[in-house]
Amino acid sequence: MKKFKFQLDTLLKVTCIKKNQAELKFAEISRKLADQQHDLMVFLEDMQRGQQDYDRLIAVKRINIGTLMTYNSFFSWKRSQIEKQQQEILQTKAERQKRLELLVEIMHKLKSIEQLREKRLQQYKDQIIFEEQKLLDEIGLQLYMRGSGRGEHV
Repeated sequence: MKKFKFQLDTLLKVTCIKKNQAELKFAEISRKLADQQHDLMVFLEDMQRGQQDYDRLIAVKRINIGTLMTYNSFFSWKRSQIEKQQQEILQTKAERQKRLELLVEIMHKLKSIEQLREKRLQQYKDQIIFEEQKLLDEIGLQLYMRGSGRGEHV
């Protein structure tokens, strides 16, 4: 009896490799997004601490024009950092979504190939059972014919 051979085994292996690569790329972009979101939180906390320091100076009326200009520059710089970081996060989210869609597409393709392989394997098993049953029927018929020729039944 010949061994089961799936004709699309190479495609199955290549698709598995593509799935693994897509998973790695998705994980990589997810880590990048988490890092960017962490950086944004740090920028927002810096801005909040600066605002609290500024408010304390205003409350005790210890502010001069130099300090005011320094705080103004600091707030402007932090706002630009925050805006830039928010833009980067939006771009990374879009890239992450694309990679997720690609991963899902590859996984569907892989599942289809695996289902086809299972179907072909089941057909192969059914064919083997059919051929074995046919062989057993032939042997049984030959034994019966031999036995009936001598007047015996097996």
